[in-house]
Amino acid sequence: MQYIKNDVELISHGDVSSKKMILQLLEFLWKEIDSYNIIKGMMHVSGNSLIIGNRQWDLSRKKNIYLFGAGKACNAMAMAVDEVLGDSLKKGIISVKIAEPKDHYRRIKAYVGGHPLPNAEGMKAAKEILQMIDNCEPEDLFISVISGGSSALLTCPVDGISLEDEIRAQDVLLRAGANILEINAVRRHISKTNGGRLAQRIRARGAELINIIVSDAVGALPLVDRNEPVEFSGTPIAPDETTIEDAFACIQNYALTDRIPKSILDYLSGKGSDIETPKTLDNKVTHFVLNDVPDSCEAALQIAARMGVPSMVFSTFIEGESREAGIFFGSLAREIQSNKRPIAPPCFVFCSGETTTKVDDAATGRGGPGHEMALGFALEARYTDGAALASVDTEGTDGTTRFAGGICDSKTFDEIRQAGQNIYDVLRKHDAGGVLEQLGNAILTGNTGTNLCDFNVMYVPGLQEKQKETW
Repeated sequence: MQYIKNDVELISHGDVSSKKMILQLLEFLWKEIDSYNIIKGMMHVSGNSLIIGNRQWDLSRKKNIYLFGAGKACNAMAMAVDEVLGDSLKKGIISVKIAEPKDHYRRIKAYVGGHPLPNAEGMKAAKEILQMIDNCEPEDLFISVISGGSSALLTCPVDGISLEDEIRAQDVLLRAGANILEINAVRRHISKTNGGRLAQRIRARGAELINIIVSDAVGALPLVDRNEPVEFSGTPIAPDETTIEDAFACIQNYALTDRIPKSILDYLSGKGSDIETPKTLDNKVTHFVLNDVPDSCEAALQIAARMGVPSMVFSTFIEGESREAGIFFGSLAREIQSNKRPIAPPCFVFCSGETTTKVDDAATGRGGPGHEMALGFALEARYTDGAALASVDTEGTDGTTRFAGGICDSKTFDEIRQAGQNIYDVLRKHDAGGVLEQLGNAILTGNTGTNLCDFNVMYVPGLQEKQKETW
């Protein structure tokens, strides 16, 4: 399977050799972290035993097996589980961001939910899952496949709050620049499904739950052993560490009390004990984590070594304004090529995390944080011969676009000018996605089978003696 669909266009201009290095690494990386491949390698049925990693379940003691899921990598995860279980699976319901022709399920119904903002289809999926849980028996087994984006893709607000109110609140929070932890604190506390509510509901019926998850939480450490269950928090199927006070504080911290729907303000300020999310769950909920955010960089180091290129991880915690992060990496490229520090060229530099872009209501462009980071890089990369950077959302769609992100190099600044555009105007209008698509610098993948937030890879070639100059 080839992940990058428009590689020919991407390497038709600019610093071609540097771009080729980056795109080759990205291809290897996506194959390595694709959830479909990982699940098929760690999960199988042998006789009456369901084996996942180093644990097993006696299926003869289970009456029905149900599957539910949501997230940007849910397509691949659900397909893998569906193939492993075969006729043992009674029913499944999932909510995905993008449905593709290659998706195939036997007993799973797929809805196309909304992301980053919820939609009616995601709410339909949530209601069907709730009904499936309410009809289950203590001898039943649930398997959930959850990845980043599940909070938006699977939405069912509590009574008294409409879907339109939830959409409005999330749009306001996103535009204000709130980070994902802050937004999730609000999402979880106004939902019947998020913040551990689904797991709580399953355990109230006496049934057991196995959760398979791709974690997109910035700040996690690299995964030690995906074959061993771990303690986990957040998402629809794990205890929630945020509180209702956190949710209300988020709204206050961004001075949004006059913009958030009244139904949500009234609910969150009620502070009743019955509206707090679950903080603990018993041992009948088992979590397997396939990947954490730093694992993209860990895999990239190994791939670079196989390619014979020196490499380093700069950070697995990168956050902040996307454009500014791109400018910083452009400056870092200049330091590497000129002074051979913190690593000597030729080299790769990797980082992961989740940068954000604050967008006001007057913004007219399109794109996502990856596009803006790549374009910010282009501002500084013009001073570093051959330097290139790709910034992608690992799940395959950046922001509201159909592209995974963008790739820019030392020639992109001049290419934009030759196209009659002003890079500063483009960034002010937040039209990085539109311009990179026009130039042939937007990376197209479709669903990739993973969701490890942002992955950024910079390649810096060595500077030939005849090219050296004093800046």
